[in-house]
Amino acid sequence: MFPDGFRGVDFDGVDMVLLDAEVAGFVQRELKGGLDGTDIAGLWGCIADLDKIVPLINEEYCASYFAHLRTMAHVAAAPYLVNAT
Repeated sequence: MFPDGFRGVDFDGVDMVLLDAEVAGFVQRELKGGLDGTDIAGLWGCIADLDKIVPLINEEYCASYFAHLRTMAHVAAAPYLVNAT
């Protein structure tokens, strides 16, 4: 469940509720048929935000919640990684 203490919080320039909702939307779209180019760019933007803020969160449940969100975002983005060969 979304951490109550982070409702309405802008953490290091990132709106936490909006970030949560955006990642959830991208993950749902990926599960229902895939992401388009705009979605992929948006998802990677969310991942960049999560990479920036997760290490800064000092409350255990909140840190765990957003680390899990980051993992889901990475899983949704994985099909769009370019393999270097």
